[in-house]
Amino acid sequence: MKAVLIAGPTASGKSALALALARRLGGVVVNVDSMQVYRDLRVLSARPTPEEEAALPHRLYGHVDGAENHSAMRHVADVAALLAGLDARGVRPVLVGGTGLYFKALTDGFSAIPPVPEAVRARFRARVEGLDAAALHAELAEVDPAMAQRLRPGDRMRLMRALEVFEATGRSLASFQGERRPGPLAGAALLRLFVSPDRETVRARIDARFETMMAQGALDEAERLRARRLDPLLPVMRAHGVPGLIAHLEGRISRNEAVARGQADTRAYAKRQMTWFRHQMRGWEAVAPELALPTALARLGLRD
Repeated sequence: MKAVLIAGPTASGKSALALALARRLGGVVVNVDSMQVYRDLRVLSARPTPEEEAALPHRLYGHVDGAENHSAMRHVADVAALLAGLDARGVRPVLVGGTGLYFKALTDGFSAIPPVPEAVRARFRARVEGLDAAALHAELAEVDPAMAQRLRPGDRMRLMRALEVFEATGRSLASFQGERRPGPLAGAALLRLFVSPDRETVRARIDARFETMMAQGALDEAERLRARRLDPLLPVMRAHGVPGLIAHLEGRISRNEAVARGQADTRAYAKRQMTWFRHQMRGWEAVAPELALPTALARLGLRD
């Protein structure tokens, strides 16, 4: 078996499972979470603690600056390079995270969309600054009607993405989506587990964890991000909790409102993660948190 893959909604206990398995296997924990790549978000992305990272090798955590627009394509390239080195040394990777799109790209491949150069992205965003989603949709309908039909008129982020790709390449995003490159784990023998707690348990854990994050310095983390004056459309600025905490720091909402907003956004995200698993992650085994470790050990032929 080439690798162990562990997915699940946020606050499901998947990171603790990955740590336990990597310890038993003498392996390496590899991040597959789109927010835990950012060094600016140790607290608010619930990255492994420094003590956990020191106990066992962890890779692809906190290695990207918040000013960068990280992508699934870049993550796949980073994982592919890492896996090649681990495979040469006979080290088992335990890949863990909550970003279903990244897992799907690793196992099933991804669309061959070229990266948008930063100069093009900056020029495009300066041009459309201040335009609402309806105006962006109207512009997309003129240059790329195929994508305009696919996207909701109010989905600003996806409209921006489609327009950026057209600006950079002169081609419709739809034309690239039919071209796929194989992922580095395509066709490999894999153990794929989705840690699936019941919904009320996840909601309670999310709310409690956000309060813990506040005690661990989440507000300071948000203040450091605010001080950088980054583009608000960057992923790091839209991480769960960040917009609300910055609004609180700027005096627009109370601390309690900021916490409630962060909790609500995270709960909604967990719901989307569960939906993604049901519809997109075929071939994965759903397992309750309390059964996850013994199930994984059994599938790997190890004793509990």
